[in-house]
Amino acid sequence: MSVLKITTIGNSAGIVLPKEILEKLRVKKGDNLFVIETKHGIELTPYDPEMAEQMEAAERVMREDRDVLRKLAE
Repeated sequence: MSVLKITTIGNSAGIVLPKEILEKLRVKKGDNLFVIETKHGIELTPYDPEMAEQMEAAERVMREDRDVLRKLAE
C-alpha cells in the first residue's frame, strides 16, 4: 500500500504517482488513466481507447433503456 499526499497543482488538487506505481501501471508522464469507481473505492487503470468505446456504448444503453433494465432486474 502507498500513501499519497494531495497537493495543489495550479487551481486544482492532485497526487503525484511514484515511479514504482507508474511502472506497475505501465504508464508514463503524459499518459491518460481511467478512474473507475468500484464498491471497494477507486481503481486506476491505463487508458484503453477500445475499452473507452465499450464503456460509452454501455452507458448509452443504460441511459436509453433504463426502464427495460429495471424490469429485467426485478
